Amino acid sequence: MLRLRDVARSYVSGDETLHVLRDINFSLCTGEIVALVAPSGNGKSTLLHIAGLLDRPDSGTVEISGRDSGRLADNDRTAVRCSEIGFVYQFHHLLGEFTARENVMLPQMIAKKSQRAARARADRLLGLFGLDHRLDHLPGKLSGGEQQRVAIARALANEPSLLLADEPTGNLDVKTADIVFDELLRAVRSSGLGALIATHNDDLAARMDRVVTLRDGTLAEL
Repeated sequence: MLRLRDVARSYVSGDETLHVLRDINFSLCTGEIVALVAPSGNGKSTLLHIAGLLDRPDSGTVEISGRDSGRLADNDRTAVRCSEIGFVYQFHHLLGEFTARENVMLPQMIAKKSQRAARARADRLLGLFGLDHRLDHLPGKLSGGEQQRVAIARALANEPSLLLADEPTGNLDVKTADIVFDELLRAVRSSGLGALIATHNDDLAARMDRVVTLRDGTLAEL
């Protein structure tokens, strides 16, 4: 589903060059859930942004579903993100003026799905996360756990092949994080997509299929 080959990324700050990623080689199969565990500042978000076509590597290739997507033109990259990739972040980033249902409908309508079909899928996804009674609530009226459930449903709205999550339960208390993570894993496994999930939580990482970490800019299996 995802393959990174010899990916490198550096940033220049004044006279200093910071080598965040060096010769990253990584493969993620369909149906596989991989934990990315590393201390803050070690490049987890950079790796996820490159894998999700939000950033470009300095060198190397990014293959999504067997297609070299890292060097595509911006419009083509946007199309791949829309159809192939779902994102979940530590903060939900829901649109505050739209209801839970509308937040899940919007990416589908951007992808040219009809309003009726988008509404039906939004209701079905939110129902899977136990939010049948919250469909018409604005994000400000939802709890933190409910907001993150909506964000996960939104990431799954367009039936992506790849899910990328950056500390998806990092803003939640321990009990709520555990419940939401259970729901995330269940949704991912039932859909058969591949998922790369960054987390600081070793207990959550242990529940995934395998664990990788970043050390000095290189990727290592744990």
